Amino acid sequence: MLPWANTQAMQLHLDEISKAVARKAHAAVFMDRAGWHTTGKLKVPENITILLLPSRSPELNPVENIWQYLRANWLSNRVFEDYDAILDAGCEAWNRLIAQPETIKSIGMRKWAHMGQ
Repeated sequence: MLPWANTQAMQLHLDEISKAVARKAHAAVFMDRAGWHTTGKLKVPENITILLLPSRSPELNPVENIWQYLRANWLSNRVFEDYDAILDAGCEAWNRLIAQPETIKSIGMRKWAHMGQ
């Protein structure tokens, strides 16, 4: 959990992805065109290629559905006592979700991405 969605946060995210990529492998990371995704200030690690989705096409971005699921199941209709409570709730929701890989797969599945399989 980071307090901002900005270039610095995106850099930390890319660096963490890079560390998780197997040796001699390469990651393709799909992103929308948020300013912190497209800035020339990012230092994209050599084992990552960023692929930008078309503008104004949230239906192509499965992460949009992940956020919607988190909000609908664990984060909506709540009042948080303070900033730390928001962070705790976000972390708890994320940990609950990652404990359900089949749920993530079903939320993120796109039929067009699995043609012929």
